[in-house]
Parts: sequence; structure tokens; C-alpha cells
Amino acid sequence: MSSHHLAQLNVAQLKAPLDSPQLSEFVSNLDNINQLAETSPGFLWRYTTAPGGSAMESRLFGKDHIVTMSIWTDPERLHDFVYTSAHAPIMGQRKQWFERLPIAHQVLWWIPAGTRPTLLEASRKLEYLRANGPTSSAFTFKQVWPCPTMDTGESPL
Repeated sequence: MSSHHLAQLNVAQLKAPLDSPQLSEFVSNLDNINQLAETSPGFLWRYTTAPGGSAMESRLFGKDHIVTMSIWTDPERLHDFVYTSAHAPIMGQRKQWFERLPIAHQVLWWIPAGTRPTLLEASRKLEYLRANGPTSSAFTFKQVWPCPTMDTGESPL
């Protein structure tokens, strides 16, 4: 068993309100995509604002922004879910629903196994990535840092 797991935060800026016709297809697929994630290999946890719900109510980044935050065993399992599962065709439609953000909107980082980040901690990781670029503390799929090991004493924070 690994001493660390991979946390991820993704922020999206909506093109319209969640209850608008423009976002109806996105909203109608949320439960299915969340269930797909929860049953995917490597999935451990996802942030919700209420048990069994979604994270769509969170407004930490503004009233027109939504977030997803989850924990996975490793980057490969998260990558498989995002890019090769039934999530991929939905994600392929994101230009209909979300604005293109000119700054980093996703961050990955290692956390000690058995812990869960808060949304505030995750937002700080994203800000760190935006300010410093990818490092062992905050990175992206384009430059994944290896999992810290207990042998090196490296801190995941």
C-alpha cells in the first residue's frame, strides 16, 4: 500500500447558469459521471457539499465557477478516468459549457494516504502552481512528479 495518494482540483468557469438550457446536457450527466468516477479503478474519494451530492454548490472561486476535487491512488488511474473512460466524450463537449481560462485551472499533488484536503488547501495548491509552475508540491498531467516515499523523507506539501 502506498504511503501517498494523488489529490486533484479542477476549476471551471460556467458560460451560463447551471439551470440554463445551455448547460442542461452537462447537468443531466453529472450523476452518471460521478458514479463512473466512484466505480473507476483507483478512485478513493470526491469532494461534495452534501453527502451523496456534488460539488456544484461550492463558490470558493466565484459564483460562475464550479469545482471538482478528488483523491486517486495514482496519476495513471486518474488519467484513465479523465481521458479513456465514458468521461472523455463528455469532457470533449466542455467548450459548450465552460469558458477557456487563461491560467491554470487544474492541479495535482500528493497527500499522505488516509487524509483529505480541504477546498481551501486545494485552492492554495492551485495558486502555488499558478505562481511557481509545476513542482513536486503542485503539478499537472503534463509534468507529473513521482510519489514521495517514506524512505526519502520528502514532504508532499
